[in-house]
Amino acid sequence: MQHSVRVSRRVGLFFVFVLVRCVNGDLSYTVLEELKPGYLIGNVAKDLGIEKEQISTRKPRVDMEGSEKPYCGINEKNGDLFVSGRIDREEHCGEKPTCVLKFDLVLENPLELRRLSLNIQDVNDNAPIFQKDDMKLEISESAVKGARYRIVAAHDADIGLNAVQNYILQENPHFVFNIQTTNAGNKYGELVLNKELDREEQQELKLLLTAVDGGSPQRSGTVVIHVTVLDANDNAPVFTESVYTASLQENSPLNTPVIRVSASDADEGINGEITYEFSRLSEKSKKLFSLDEKTGEIVVTGDIDYEEGSKYELMVVAKDGYGLSSERKLIIDITDVNDNAPVINIKSLISSIPENAAPGTEVGIINVQDRDSERNRQVRCYIESNAPFKLVPSIKNYYSVVSTGQLDRELVSDYNISIFATDEGSPPLSSSKSVHLSVADINDNPPVFEEQSYSAYVSENNQAGSTLCRVSARDPDWRQNGTVIYSLLAAEVNGAPVSSYVSVNGDTGLIHAVRSFDYEQLRSFQVQVMARDNGSPPLSSNVSVSVLIWDVNDNSPQILYPAPEGSSFMTELVPKAAHGGSLVSKVIAVDADSGQNAWLSYHIVKSTDPGLFTIGLHSGEIRTQRDISQSDSMKQNLIVAVKDNGQPSLSATCAMYLLISDNLAEVPELKEISYEEKNSKLTSYLIIALVCVSTFFLTFIIIILGVRFCRRRKPRLLFDGAVAIPSGYLPPNYADVDGTGTLRSAYNYDAYLTTGSRTSDFKFVSSYNDNTLPADQTLRKSPTDFLEAFDDSSDASQVGILSPHQLLLHIKKNYFSFLKIIYLT
Repeated sequence: MQHSVRVSRRVGLFFVFVLVRCVNGDLSYTVLEELKPGYLIGNVAKDLGIEKEQISTRKPRVDMEGSEKPYCGINEKNGDLFVSGRIDREEHCGEKPTCVLKFDLVLENPLELRRLSLNIQDVNDNAPIFQKDDMKLEISESAVKGARYRIVAAHDADIGLNAVQNYILQENPHFVFNIQTTNAGNKYGELVLNKELDREEQQELKLLLTAVDGGSPQRSGTVVIHVTVLDANDNAPVFTESVYTASLQENSPLNTPVIRVSASDADEGINGEITYEFSRLSEKSKKLFSLDEKTGEIVVTGDIDYEEGSKYELMVVAKDGYGLSSERKLIIDITDVNDNAPVINIKSLISSIPENAAPGTEVGIINVQDRDSERNRQVRCYIESNAPFKLVPSIKNYYSVVSTGQLDRELVSDYNISIFATDEGSPPLSSSKSVHLSVADINDNPPVFEEQSYSAYVSENNQAGSTLCRVSARDPDWRQNGTVIYSLLAAEVNGAPVSSYVSVNGDTGLIHAVRSFDYEQLRSFQVQVMARDNGSPPLSSNVSVSVLIWDVNDNSPQILYPAPEGSSFMTELVPKAAHGGSLVSKVIAVDADSGQNAWLSYHIVKSTDPGLFTIGLHSGEIRTQRDISQSDSMKQNLIVAVKDNGQPSLSATCAMYLLISDNLAEVPELKEISYEEKNSKLTSYLIIALVCVSTFFLTFIIIILGVRFCRRRKPRLLFDGAVAIPSGYLPPNYADVDGTGTLRSAYNYDAYLTTGSRTSDFKFVSSYNDNTLPADQTLRKSPTDFLEAFDDSSDASQVGILSPHQLLLHIKKNYFSFLKIIYLT
């Protein structure tokens, strides 16, 4: 179909023809350049046969490949195609006889791509322009009538009738002006000598030359020709090439040489001096190239961009000293480099997609463009694989973004879809764009805790109200369905409600301690926390929280042996024959704390003879550092400190009294070693012990008969003022750890009493350690007395180990001697 529209403009009256052709769904319109924005070109809905009511749902739009300028637009309501920006034919097509702007007409629902072409018709909006405002021409007076002198033509950016059509020379007696046409169709002028010149009559002439185009209204440009009459000049310059060609890479730096043109003149002197200049140079070319008038070298003076122009045609004129000239064409081909990365344009995108949308649902349309040429503009487009979407090639360089699987907002509530485009250039260039897509929600999931279980660590002796940890549950549902409230499930800890130990903040999930914890009483416990949403009906889930109490060093070491001062009087007998390294005694201590807080170390802080005894740092064993000598004092007092490894360290001290003697007869009253202020208290304890032994003597006999066939672990007796401490008796909460200061069953200290008085013998029985005194080193009056005191039928080599009932039998046989020893002690 054809539309003929008459348009009146201020500059005149002319006709605008809009020709519409629809071939295979592609549209082509013919319009004039320089139309005002808003000018109606046509109606795409009517031309495509789409109902006016449906055009708004198809969301029509036009895009021009390689340009972001809005040259035309579409009214989405009625489908009118209108001019939205300035369209300059000379800017887009230069001197090409035809100028077609190609657009993509995009329709959605369903996605369609149509080709829309605008054939831009030229209007006379440019006047002819000469290269210079004045022109110098030197002609010999010997020039004959009919001599021709080429004049650099005027340049008009318009084409056809709107280009230069005629030249008008000011009337003069010597010259006329002829118009010539090149093989390429370009017009130029020649100044023809109509009457010989006479230098004596007139040495210089000024001629006004006017170039006019054929447009309506007509436009013109002028130049003043200065003619100087000189001597004879017979030959014009001759170029070495009929057509010059050059290749130039885009982005070439400034002052890059393009080509050097060369011409020769057979004349001599000033007649043979050649200068070079451009003819009919466009404004765009003026900014890109310059010509050295002496050497003929052409260099780059602007930014060479293949996308702005892939070929330039320049006219170069060579002129001798007296005005004879010749002209040649220079063709410069621009080589493309991969200097443009692909551009990703989002043409359509929905803001959210339902989580129950089927795979293959279209969520958006993108367009990818690359301004480079050939292989450099071939683009590969893709989406990162971690998103359940993909690109489906649609039409030409358009892609549809579609889903590839079932969506679940409870797993992923929104997506940042990263789209990448990479061209095939060398090196390849790439670009990316991210789009955000939300997934619409339904309330179908309970709150989910971030962790399967939680652990809270708190030091004992904490303050009530201190924060233990925070539980956090996430409900991906929307608004009230995603609001989470926390609470404790009812339970008991050590028979008390769990709420008396901890509490939870319903809004934040912070768990607080309600009371202060004691590691020695409670080391850990568990609570159940419930997270519930505000949906209807509410959904919930539970999580287990383990509260682990850390030990702090709040318990000093407790010394089991020797007993602390004030509770009993402890004395150890050291034989005079003891060698260096012999085991004398052992300090036994425990610590109610755990870990490094219970690691104990032993130190002698004070002693009668500092060089005589030493103590194991971690074992607590007291040994002789050297052999006992006669000069050593009989009474040796040691103050032992036991320290734990906590921060800060806690400690306890005890006193160890040692007597160096081989016979009790040499020992003074043991009680004199004790402090006087403790005598009364010690005496009371001994009286009570004596009464208890007398009262329960018969009870002991019955117990012995009951357990005579029972085997028990060998006891370990510690001599504590006639009180034996079995090795199996320890507080139930102390661990038996080797090397950490706790009791070690490898040592046995047994005491044997004879029927004698203070001079009774002591037996140092071997421990399971090579450094202790051997079993045969016994201090006694005589072997006979020792055997009589216990059992005549017993072997002396077996005296070292007694069971509990055997010890009690010996006590029975030596009852009165035993009471006497207790009293003396």
